[in-house]
Amino acid sequence: MSAQSRFGTDVYAHRLHAAARAAADAGLAGLVITSGYDLRYLVGSQAQTFERLTALVLPADGTPTIVVPRMELASLKESAVPDLDVTVRDWVDGDDPYALVADALGGAPVSVAVTDAMPALHLLPLAGVLGATPVLATDVLRTLRMLKDPAEIDALRKAGAAIDRVHARVPDFLTPGRTEADVAADIAEAIVAEGHSEVAFIIVGSGPHGADPHHECSDRALQAGDIVVVDIGGPYEPGYNSDSTRTYSIGEPDPEVARRYAVLQRAQQAAVAAVRPGVTAEQVDAAARDVLAAEGLAEYFVHRTGHGIGLSVHEEPYIVAGNDLPLQEGMAFSVEPGVYFPGQWGARIEDIVIVTADGSESVNNQPHDLVVVPV
Repeated sequence: MSAQSRFGTDVYAHRLHAAARAAADAGLAGLVITSGYDLRYLVGSQAQTFERLTALVLPADGTPTIVVPRMELASLKESAVPDLDVTVRDWVDGDDPYALVADALGGAPVSVAVTDAMPALHLLPLAGVLGATPVLATDVLRTLRMLKDPAEIDALRKAGAAIDRVHARVPDFLTPGRTEADVAADIAEAIVAEGHSEVAFIIVGSGPHGADPHHECSDRALQAGDIVVVDIGGPYEPGYNSDSTRTYSIGEPDPEVARRYAVLQRAQQAAVAAVRPGVTAEQVDAAARDVLAAEGLAEYFVHRTGHGIGLSVHEEPYIVAGNDLPLQEGMAFSVEPGVYFPGQWGARIEDIVIVTADGSESVNNQPHDLVVVPV
C-alpha cells in the first residue's frame, strides 16, 4: 500500500473522535471494528482478518487500541495507526485476543457495537468474553460514512473524472463482430490506465443482454443495430469508487428505441434535479419513476434509482421507495434509472451526485445522449 492509499492523519483523528462520540451518544461502551470498509474509514488500514483476530477497539471514552497478531504488525505500517493516538496490542498464537479486547474496553460485562463485516468465528468468542451480545455498529457509523468530508468528495470527483475518460474511449471498442468479453477486456485495461487502482466491475450488455441489469459480459458478438449498456467502475486511491453507466447504439437506433431512450433521459434529469438537502431519498426515486410512468414505461424500471458510494460501491443512502431519509449536504449516491425490455434491449443512465448546500454536483460529465457508434 502506498502513501496515496490513505488521507492525512488529521482526517482519521477526526473520524475516531466522531465515532467515539457517536458510540457514547448511543449508550455504548465502545466499538469493535474488524477488517473491512469501516476499519479503512476509521484508520486507513487495509489489514485483513482471517482466523487470527485483528480489531480496532474504540472506547466511548479513552484511548483506542488495535489488537493485531504479531505476525501481521507490518500491515499497520502504511495505515494512519503509527501517527495516531492508538495503542497497539499485539498477540501470538496461544494468547487470547478477545481478552485483550475486553481489557481495552475496561473489562466485562460491557455493551459494544461491532462492524457488520465481523466474521462469526470472531463474534461468538468475543460475545462470550464480553458477557453480552454485541449490537451492530451500522447505526452508529452510518451517518459518519454517509456524510462525506472534503477529502472524500475530492476523491470521488477524481474517480468520476477517471471513469468519464474511460467512457469517452468506449465507442472505439464497440465494433460489430467483437464479443462482449473482448470489449470488457479493453475497458478493464482502460480503467487502470485512466488512474484507477483496479477494476471493481464491468457490465457490457449488448442486444437482449442489455435487458438484464446485472449481466456482466459473455461471448455474444456485437451486431449492427445493438443497443449496448456499459456500466463500469473501480476504486481510485485512496479507495473511493467510480460507478457510471452510459448506453450506446451500434448504428442509428430504431425510432421507437430512440423515443423510449429520450424518456429515460428525462427521467434521469428529473431525479438529479430533485436532489437537494431536505428532499427524501424516496422523493428522488419518485422523480425518475413518475416520468417513466407518464409514458407507460414504469413497469420496465425494475430496480431502485440509486445507492450510496464511497469506500464501498454500494452503501447508504439507498435511493428507493420507502426510504424517508432526508438528504443532507455531503451525501453521495448514484442516480441511475433504467428501462429493460426482456429479450429485446435495455438502457441505463448513471451519474454519481453529491448533495450540496442548495442542490447537487455530478462527478460524471459525459453526455447523457444515446451514443451512436458509426458502422
